Amino acid sequence: MLHRKKLLCWIAAGLSLCLQAQAQVSLDNGWKFRQGDDTAWAAPAFNDDGWKAIKVGTPWEYQGYDNYDGYGWYRLHVKIPASLRSGSANPGDLRIELGKIDDGDEVYLNGKRIGANAGKKGSIKKGPYDALRVYRVGQNDPAIRWDGDNVIAVRVYDHSGNGGMWEGPYRLSITDITDDVQIDPGASGFSLGDHQAGKSVTLHSSHDTYRFSGMLHLAVIDPQDGKTVWEKTVPAAFSAGKDFHYTFTASVPEQRSYQLRYTFRDSRSDKDVTAVEGIPYILTPPAPPTPRINGAKIAGVRPGHPFLFRIPATGAAPLRFSAAGLPAGLKLDPASGIITGSIDQAGAYTVKLTVSNKRGKATEDFRIVAGARIALTPAMGWNSWNCWGLSVSDAKVKASADAMVSKGLVSHGWTYINIDDGWERETRAANGEIVTNDKFPDMKKLADYVHDKGLKIGIYSSPGPRTCGGFLGSYQHELQDAKTYARWGIDYLKYDWCSYGNIAPKNPDLEALQKPYRVMQSAFKQIDRDIYFSLCQYGMGDVWKWGDHVGGNSWRTTGDIRDTWKSMSDIGFRQYISSPYAKPGNWNDPDMLVVGKVGWGPNLHNTRLSPDEQYTHISLWCLLSSPLLIGCDMSQLDDFTLSLLTNDEVLAVDQDPLGNQAKKVAEKGNIQIWAKNLEDGSKAVGIFNLGPKMTDADLDLSRLHRSGKQTLRDLWRQQDLGTFSGIYHAQHIPSHGVLLLKVSAARR
Repeated sequence: MLHRKKLLCWIAAGLSLCLQAQAQVSLDNGWKFRQGDDTAWAAPAFNDDGWKAIKVGTPWEYQGYDNYDGYGWYRLHVKIPASLRSGSANPGDLRIELGKIDDGDEVYLNGKRIGANAGKKGSIKKGPYDALRVYRVGQNDPAIRWDGDNVIAVRVYDHSGNGGMWEGPYRLSITDITDDVQIDPGASGFSLGDHQAGKSVTLHSSHDTYRFSGMLHLAVIDPQDGKTVWEKTVPAAFSAGKDFHYTFTASVPEQRSYQLRYTFRDSRSDKDVTAVEGIPYILTPPAPPTPRINGAKIAGVRPGHPFLFRIPATGAAPLRFSAAGLPAGLKLDPASGIITGSIDQAGAYTVKLTVSNKRGKATEDFRIVAGARIALTPAMGWNSWNCWGLSVSDAKVKASADAMVSKGLVSHGWTYINIDDGWERETRAANGEIVTNDKFPDMKKLADYVHDKGLKIGIYSSPGPRTCGGFLGSYQHELQDAKTYARWGIDYLKYDWCSYGNIAPKNPDLEALQKPYRVMQSAFKQIDRDIYFSLCQYGMGDVWKWGDHVGGNSWRTTGDIRDTWKSMSDIGFRQYISSPYAKPGNWNDPDMLVVGKVGWGPNLHNTRLSPDEQYTHISLWCLLSSPLLIGCDMSQLDDFTLSLLTNDEVLAVDQDPLGNQAKKVAEKGNIQIWAKNLEDGSKAVGIFNLGPKMTDADLDLSRLHRSGKQTLRDLWRQQDLGTFSGIYHAQHIPSHGVLLLKVSAARR
């Protein structure tokens, strides 16, 4: 479909970017697909009538190609109208945008190879799956059949997990002068003050010779009514290598959702480039100076195995801790609140925890269950992958443990410091033992460093011979590795399918899918340490139905998450499938959190999720009883991100001892309502707006099976909204935002 002379917008680098008055051809529909590999499939004359229709923007695993790894080809017939060339004020090349492709690709136009995304050695088997594919062809290139039938053929290779053309945009257009202008506010985070938001913005040019000169307009927009509540215009000039930087402070009337719009108009071409981002707003109230005990209310340990728990508490320092009823074998450090030791006798023990300071004291019951099950609440911690990727090191892990304490996250129940891929040496020791590489000089010493802070440490491996990053896996060394992990003091193992796909049958049955995890389960039974077992195989074979039977404490239900609305929402709002299988000791894992500064190592950027989308992300993951693993650089936590991660009433939804996972109870238009049963008889309810505009929504309390008057509490703001019965009318839910409530019977 051809669109002409209207405002076009898409998401890139965390912003909505818009170009004016540019013609385009949509490539969203009409694609065909075939598994396998044959270069003859690039030819325009090839007959693809027998190929299956497929949607782009969704992995092929979601479209009937379960667990398929390898080559696949997409083909599309499209008319390229010559009128495209007249739709641009400054015509350039034909631009073909094909979104993101997992993992690598080659692209052909009418049989001519016009580009590829491949690894360092040129193989598309190692392509950058998160890179946007944009290919350019000169207007006079004979490969283009103007006003005729054209064939775009895309050769894809997927080495593991999800595959295919998984995220747009998909379109044809002509490059324009605006292609060379980038508005970048992402290099600077927001500085938030009383009704103010300050930051810097940078304008770049990628044009070799053109010098842009014009005006930069900044405006704060209220999404409730679309009105501008603050604006400013300044002159701007820049060229390649000579950026324009501007620092400003905008006025923000209230602590709620607002948008900041940047518009640069070039005086010579009279064309605009616009970027829009959300302004962060903090809802979490600061913790009071009086003592308060936070975090999980229950913990599991196997008899005779080491126990480690740091009491999460807030309040003005110094705090003092005590515990009445500790079972034999455990001891408490009254200054740090760290409980250590082991319990020989199986049983359930109720311990009365007390924390005090000069302002008062707080007391909570805490249950310790010595038995067969651990992970009685979902894991809360940090994982290195989403920020450091394969560049993780001993120093970065220590810095993360330090930040967990210094930023106060330990006071809210965050516990694990997990090392992902990239710690192993190229070869094993002579006796077959796994050995760390030069980035990790002493894993036992590192584990002790983490444990001394009252935190737990995790590690990563694969049941295959190699990890996803090409490091050593545990294949045929499972028991040896388990014993090594226990000797080091490891508390958590992420076990990633990766190269085991080359060991398993091509289309593995249930027994073959379970086999590598059963082997490691057997190894864990032979060590004297509890190791949280995290299965990472992307949901193959409905792992949520059998993960418990192979010793899993949590299991990935999906492919890797990215810091985009499409990725996060597609994953999060599909979790109803696995909901019945979540329970204490067994958790569905929709992957790590993508808030803060992420980047998959070593270069980081601010998450591309808007503030409203981040509220949705945390709220939904807590409703889903998901493991909460921070994926950002914790040493660079800003106030907004910290507020997302330290709201105890929100985190309590995730850590509720009942272990229930939320279900979708209502859907109307762009509104979805999810509800979760809590141990105290109340319900946690998320009212989500998946649409592009702020809207109102009705919550029918009868859909929650609640009768009589109910007290509704806004969990992010930690405020009671009042007592209601029948229908509650929620107002002004932001686009991609949420209202997170606790619904409980009103006191008489």
